[in-house]
Amino acid sequence: MKPTRLFDCLDWQLQRHPQEDMFAAKENGSWKKYSTHEVKKLVDSLSMGLLHVGVGYQDGSVEGRDKIAVLSNNRPEWLILDLAIQQTGAILTPIYPTISPNELEFIFNDASIKMVFVSDLELYNKVQSVRSKTPSVQAVYAFNELNGVLNWKELLHNGTAADLEKLTAIKDAIRPDELATILYTSGTTGFPKGVMLSHKNIMENVQNVEEIVSAVANASDRCLSFLPLNHIFERMVSYIYMYIGVSIYYAESLDTVGDNLKEVKPTLFTTVPRLLEKVYEKIMGKGRELTGIKKNLFFWAVGVANKFELEKNQGIFYNMQLAIANKLIFSKWREALGGNVRAIVTGAAACQVRLLRIFTAAKIVVMEGYGLTETSPVISVNRFDPSGRRFGTVGQGIKNVEVKLAEDGEICCRGSNVMMGYYKRPDLTAECIDSENWFHTGDIGAWVEGNFLKITDRKKEIFKTSGGKYVAPQPIENKMKESPFIEQMMVVGPERKFTAALIVPAFANLKSWCEKNELPHQSNDEMISNPRVQEHYKSIVEKFNVQFNHIEQVKKFELLNAEWTIDGGELTPTLKLKRKVITEKYGDAIERIYAEDQSF
Repeated sequence: MKPTRLFDCLDWQLQRHPQEDMFAAKENGSWKKYSTHEVKKLVDSLSMGLLHVGVGYQDGSVEGRDKIAVLSNNRPEWLILDLAIQQTGAILTPIYPTISPNELEFIFNDASIKMVFVSDLELYNKVQSVRSKTPSVQAVYAFNELNGVLNWKELLHNGTAADLEKLTAIKDAIRPDELATILYTSGTTGFPKGVMLSHKNIMENVQNVEEIVSAVANASDRCLSFLPLNHIFERMVSYIYMYIGVSIYYAESLDTVGDNLKEVKPTLFTTVPRLLEKVYEKIMGKGRELTGIKKNLFFWAVGVANKFELEKNQGIFYNMQLAIANKLIFSKWREALGGNVRAIVTGAAACQVRLLRIFTAAKIVVMEGYGLTETSPVISVNRFDPSGRRFGTVGQGIKNVEVKLAEDGEICCRGSNVMMGYYKRPDLTAECIDSENWFHTGDIGAWVEGNFLKITDRKKEIFKTSGGKYVAPQPIENKMKESPFIEQMMVVGPERKFTAALIVPAFANLKSWCEKNELPHQSNDEMISNPRVQEHYKSIVEKFNVQFNHIEQVKKFELLNAEWTIDGGELTPTLKLKRKVITEKYGDAIERIYAEDQSF
């Protein structure tokens, strides 16, 4: 029988395609592999250990279940803990390692967290900093060996036959429609909301996209995992990997992804557009460092790829050019990704069409999808087969999930993937799930060719100028970020007389431009205040402005001297802009844009 609870995926793999390397991670410089049999033994031992110290559930209600938090990098212990907690009937509450102490305190108290698992000393200290204000927390365990800190291995319990029988009875009693996890969404404003997802929510989402992923990778293939497991996207994909037998190798960090790709040689990996943009920028940076014929050949190949179209035969001459470009240039791109990558799955934000086009031409398929934490998460995705892909869309809806557009264009979905609700917030649940069980996403969309979904903007991000005209910022930002000189951008202008923008330059490329144009090597502040640099950016913005109507065109902008980051508070953990935070933080810059200007 197919799995109906998430922890069933472990037995499913054990019975159908056990792996020698179900999980793998770097330890002391070499890859340590965990077989399916080892993982099964560790999960059951940890489950019995947790039951032994009183973790589990008193009854089937949400409040009758213990809540366990984890703050950790991606590693085998993360999913071992996840599966072990599920088997006890307790609830895992993953928390982003980058969370602020204030939000951490809020989540611990909101969920009455009983036990916490951390990866390292830094996160242990972060947890300890709020312990005096979070009385429900009884113990903190670490995955790494830390002096004076409880280690997770201390909980492993071999157990007697009676212990195993007790565990089996608890597992058998857990129903698919019962709560499996609470995921606090960081959101772009306010305190986090706890999204309650059942086993059924996530497990049926896994099964509804299984055949889409199986078109790319199967048992004994490898993936590389580096997106935070705290996010439902990477976690749900991990269950798919377990379900179909793909081995999961964990990157050491975001900084080592390039090296780890070459070592692991994965068939598939997931990412977010911002990281894909950085990969592309790095490739293009190396191209600019070339000289002579090599440099000409590199940019000729990129030019050929820029003309690529899905499902369109552009003739013998173009096909011959693309074949040459692939052999001489793009083969090296594929080697840099390990040489075996068939596809990259991306989500969480819009991906630039230019990148989709170029990577696809280079035989690196990018499958862009769409979903939310509240939808477990997948609503739609572009397929591996070219007939099921369209650039600039998030693909077709997945099976067993209904999708419709409301009168104002808001995307709504209905199906088993829609969350149980927001934890302790029935008022917020009622705001987004209507009486007919349609979940209102807050995203505005349109249909392309009748069945490909295109996201046009966030409903709450569309703003009105003082002249009463509506502006959708995301399409403008995504288009202008195609410039190699624009790293990040936020369009501003609610209740103002014209549309403007805050722009973070791509400083590495800007420095190269300054050197080429005989401007002295300068600090970020000196560069952005240089009149020639200002004129350079004005010409870039004007070049893109012609693609938008008059109201949408960026009339003025401010260049900023530092990149927006998660740690700085300007980005969510999935690298979305926190528009409210940026607006407040750079209020002076915005005021300068609109001050004393009578020209518009």
